[in-house]
Amino acid sequence: MNMILLHPSDFHDPGLAVLSDERARHICQVLKAAPGKVLRIGLLNGSLGKGTVLSVDQQTVCLQCVLEEQVPPKPKIDLLLAMPRPKVMKRLWAQLAALGVGRIVLVKADKVERFYFDTHVLEPDFYNARLIEGLQQARCTHLPEVLVRKRFKPFIEDELDVLFPNALKLLADPAGERRLGDFSWGERRVLLAIGPEGGWTAYELEQLQEHGFELFGMGERILRTDTACVGLLSTLAEALNHG
Repeated sequence: MNMILLHPSDFHDPGLAVLSDERARHICQVLKAAPGKVLRIGLLNGSLGKGTVLSVDQQTVCLQCVLEEQVPPKPKIDLLLAMPRPKVMKRLWAQLAALGVGRIVLVKADKVERFYFDTHVLEPDFYNARLIEGLQQARCTHLPEVLVRKRFKPFIEDELDVLFPNALKLLADPAGERRLGDFSWGERRVLLAIGPEGGWTAYELEQLQEHGFELFGMGERILRTDTACVGLLSTLAEALNHG
């Protein structure tokens, strides 16, 4: 945990935050912070800053907080992901937040089992805790928005263009001959689509391309979903930073 992420409800008075959950235990047991210790903090969906420990006991930590005026920019990358196996998605939540994703859409594809959507891994209380874990690791404050769509065609036809207007839509596929360096995005957001481990069907590829997705590849290797997400998001973020 490289930052303590605070919620508006943590503030009992302006500038004074009181913690009595896992964050307090981390401050006490891992950081072994005593009064006067200065910690890196951030406000959920807000600014970064510093928090000075005022008091510590076994269950509660009080912080005097000073936040920066400027809020860090939101991530410019969104992710359209064919729902992977629940145990894979469980591992991915924190990584997606740490890598910097603004919105995550989990969609049903033909080669995705329907029962994948019955998992507790898709419950907001579960995934928000993992997303916050990733934010604290990476020192980010913007909590990704999560959308779950169990029907591919209605989402593509009715929602995609409304949710992602003017986005550069990139479709990762081993058959793609273009590379990320071949695209120009300017100030546009980027929507990255990653399919199931069995691949998109020909119909799904056709539908995605008809709605503005441009095919690209990173070679002939077939990757697992979690490996593909980490590799593609890291590469794309680096390209955006130097674009």
